[in-house]
Amino acid sequence: MMDSTLERRYLHTSPSVLATALPLTQPGPPPTAPLPAASQYGERVDRRRRQAELIKKGQDMRMQQIKPSSAMKKRFWKDVAVQTNSDGLYTVYLDSRPVRNPQTKVPLSIPPSKPHLATAIALEWDLLTSAQQALRAHLIPLTSIASRAHDLALQDASAASSRPASEPTAAHQSRTIREDIIMSLLPYLDTDTLLCWAPPPPIEGDPAMPVGPSLRDLQARVAEPIISYLTTNIWPGVQLNPSLDAGSIIPTQQPQETKDIIRGWMSGLDAWELVGLERAVLAGKSLCVGARLLCEWGESFADVRAALGNGDSFGVQRFGIEEAARACSLEVIWQTGQWGEVEDTHDVDKEDLRSQFGSAVLVVSGTSQR
Repeated sequence: MMDSTLERRYLHTSPSVLATALPLTQPGPPPTAPLPAASQYGERVDRRRRQAELIKKGQDMRMQQIKPSSAMKKRFWKDVAVQTNSDGLYTVYLDSRPVRNPQTKVPLSIPPSKPHLATAIALEWDLLTSAQQALRAHLIPLTSIASRAHDLALQDASAASSRPASEPTAAHQSRTIREDIIMSLLPYLDTDTLLCWAPPPPIEGDPAMPVGPSLRDLQARVAEPIISYLTTNIWPGVQLNPSLDAGSIIPTQQPQETKDIIRGWMSGLDAWELVGLERAVLAGKSLCVGARLLCEWGESFADVRAALGNGDSFGVQRFGIEEAARACSLEVIWQTGQWGEVEDTHDVDKEDLRSQFGSAVLVVSGTSQR
């Protein structure tokens, strides 16, 4: 038994120092109440608003510091207006100067049935801050597409009034532009976005597969009404097959008869409608979606719409910009729904696609009921 009187030994030799408690003489304010965390969407909107304000502030500072050294860096016009000539054609004027076609250098004329397009072009030029910006096609997209349609319309008129194609070159040039557009659009039919369907799920009920309908089911559900509308009202008797078979990555070509019918249909389109179709096809990578959008808004198809009726009461769904964008980007929508959206990538592409379809609708639509 150990002796209780034994001296305790410590493992350290430094003397112990007791803490000195200070009196609490001046209490501080109570802590602030916690705030609820903002949603991810709200944070994104606030961040983009702050970024836009900083960018605008920086542009204003540069405009104040850097004086224009040439006329191209200035805006030489003050007012933008839309006027009509004796033929009823619309022309956009920058003060007293008309906006000209960059190819032919003649004033850009808009048909009388397209006042909304003329107003939109005037708005484009009113938003420019310098003449140098007019050299960038992405800042004046409606002016660019209207100039292309204007060129084609002038050459179509020249070809119609010219002598046989073997003597002059004007008819050959007009046909070349039209045929170039048609030949550039036809290959999209074999790899049409609307007809490229995902393969079916390998195993039904697999827990690793996403819950809900498969991507192929959604693609078929969206494509079938569009294909039915085109093959019934626009291209009667045409056969449109899915481009991808189950388990294959090589697209299946459409029948040659189908291509010939669609080529003839595009050859008979109005110049403005053909250029609008080109813009829609290049934006959505789908000739079927572009044709469906054209039939919904084109002036030449007013009789088809009148025969079918408008709205759900006649069994025909309206087909606008949102429907066209969804049909062309269904796979992206399905993938982002499963795995999330990449900021400043998917959202930018989504808005750009709608902008391209909107410009196509403005070009092909009008007030006349031909």
